[in-house]
Amino acid sequence: MTNADKAAAIFKEGFSCSMAVLGAYCDQFGLDKKLAYKFSSGFGGGMHLDQTCGAVTGAFMVLGLKYGRTRADDIEAKMKVAKLTNEFAKKFMARHHNITCTALIGHNISTPEGFEAAKKQDAFKHLCPKYVISAAEILDEMLG
Repeated sequence: MTNADKAAAIFKEGFSCSMAVLGAYCDQFGLDKKLAYKFSSGFGGGMHLDQTCGAVTGAFMVLGLKYGRTRADDIEAKMKVAKLTNEFAKKFMARHHNITCTALIGHNISTPEGFEAAKKQDAFKHLCPKYVISAAEILDEMLG
């Protein structure tokens, strides 16, 4: 099963985009899945603030797991993650023309009305899975 398949399956279980993307990589990085779900749960739905798509923020977390710094003075690692998150965002935008949740699904789901409209149009079923899959595909290209 590919990471994209894993992410799609996790999303289909009912987890958010950020949780699905990060969850797909837990085994690869030795990260406890329950812990990963907990700390990524605030990032779904554009961080619940009409911001960056959870698939993108989940991918940023994966890049941090692989390349992030563990020492405050490791400026090289800091710059590497900054470069890679920027590169990821550009690749995602090249595929989908945006990285914000509202632009991608057509509804501001940080509001009750927007959330209900997205649900009514099955946006979470028809649109979000492709963003989760795309994020994992881009990550796999970048992680080598």
